[in-house]
Amino acid sequence: MTTTIVITKTAALRIAQAARLLDDVNAGAFAAKLGDQLGLPITEEKLAKVTVADLKLILSGEETVDPDVDGASIKLAVRHLWGAAEEDQNVAAPVAYAEGDMPGSLRVAVASNTEENLDGHFGSCPRFLIYQVGRDEVRLIDARSTSITDDAEDKNVARANLIKDCQIVYVQSIGGPAAAKAVRANIHPIKAPEGGKASIALQRLQAVLDAPPPWLAKILGVEAKSLRQFAEPEEE
Repeated sequence: MTTTIVITKTAALRIAQAARLLDDVNAGAFAAKLGDQLGLPITEEKLAKVTVADLKLILSGEETVDPDVDGASIKLAVRHLWGAAEEDQNVAAPVAYAEGDMPGSLRVAVASNTEENLDGHFGSCPRFLIYQVGRDEVRLIDARSTSITDDAEDKNVARANLIKDCQIVYVQSIGGPAAAKAVRANIHPIKAPEGGKASIALQRLQAVLDAPPPWLAKILGVEAKSLRQFAEPEEE
């Protein structure tokens, strides 16, 4: 008796990886819907043709996932279906850092989907890039996979704990409840909807370290220059 293969092993792995990025997804229903749309067997070649519009249509079924899932997660899930996400996630090797190497510096996390880009959603990015940002240097010191947070009861709390040694997190998008949990962990979230290279955003941050705005001065533990005019004069 001949056994008909309805899905290849590689295709199944890609679907499982994509499903992990979508909150409350039913992986079985997701695979079934893909089979209905693409036809059986499900192969890597067929998955490579799935578009963002296709995935939004598939996710509209109540038994699959909440249709309000964020667009960044959908785009990244499509890249996983294509098999392109793994290729995109290459980053430069982190450089060793010891406390005190860069006096007066900040530790900054960047939500990243691809390479060294600021293009991730706080709740779905596959990793956070960790940088030490000082007046004279921006140094990549770590790249932390978020896969260890997948089974957490509260993924957003787990993600905040993953980067709790950072004072700032840059994201392309973040929901209100997730932002509140980051703030509770003493991490200041900064949204950059336009995305782009992480280095560009960090260079902008670096440029204001000498004259920080009030929110950044608070993080650095210094007085904001813009507030000095309101300071009481020193007694002689």
